[in-house]
Amino acid sequence: MSIAPLEAPRTATVSSISSAARVSPVPSASSPVRDDVAAAPRVRAVPAGTEARGFVLYVGIDEDKAAADGTDLGEIVEQLKALAAKLAPSSETYAAVALAPRGVGGRDVEVVRLALQDPAALAKHRQAPEADEDRARDGVVVDLSRKRVLLDNNPANLTYKEFELLQYLVLREGRTIERAELISALWSAGDEEAPNERTIDVHVRRLRSKLGDYEDIVRTVRGVGYRFDRHADVSVRHTSTPSPDLF
Repeated sequence: MSIAPLEAPRTATVSSISSAARVSPVPSASSPVRDDVAAAPRVRAVPAGTEARGFVLYVGIDEDKAAADGTDLGEIVEQLKALAAKLAPSSETYAAVALAPRGVGGRDVEVVRLALQDPAALAKHRQAPEADEDRARDGVVVDLSRKRVLLDNNPANLTYKEFELLQYLVLREGRTIERAELISALWSAGDEEAPNERTIDVHVRRLRSKLGDYEDIVRTVRGVGYRFDRHADVSVRHTSTPSPDLF
C-alpha cells in the first residue's frame, strides 16, 4: 500500500512568523567583490523583463526530528534569520511553518513545498495519481530470514548495523526503546565504534534516510527514544526458527 499523496488545501495549512532585518545601503555595482562571494553559485538566468528579488529555502523537518537533533523549529528559524542578516544586512526575512495532520506520511520537505504552493511541487502532485497507476507500490518488506529490506520491491542498501537497528525495533513492535538500550544491545562493550546516547540519533537518521518515503515507520518518541508501530505499508517476514533477538 502506498502513502496517499498530500492535497495541500486539505492536509496542510500554513502559519507564519515574519521579521525584517534592518535595511542598510545596498552596495553599488562598482563596489569590490570579496573572493568568497565571487566563488558562490549565481542565480540562474531569469526571463527578460524580470529581476530576482530573493529566494525560498524549503526546510523539511518535524518537531520530533528537531528534538532528536537537540533543537526546535523556532531555534532553527532564528539561526537562519541571523545568518541571513549577517551575510546581507540589507535583506528582509520571512519564515512560514507548514502544518499537516499527524501520520499523514510523505517526506517533510514535500509537505512544506505543497503547503507553500511551490509550483513545481504542485505540478508533481497533480501528476502523481497517473504515475501511481503505472508503478506498483508494495510498501516495505522487512525480511528477517534473509536479512534484507525491500522498498517497493527494490532492495534498500542498508548496512549490517542499520538492519540490526531496524530489526531490533520491529521485533519489539509497539514498545518505545530507549537510546541506552539500543546501544547496549547492538554494540559490544568496549567497541570503539559504539555510539553514545547522543550519536545514536545519527545512526537512526541514516537508517531513516535510506527508507525514503517510508522513513516514518521508525518513530521518534521525544525525550525517550524510538519505536516501531504496526503500519499498513509494512510487512514482516519472520524466520522459520525463533530469532535469537526475540524474547
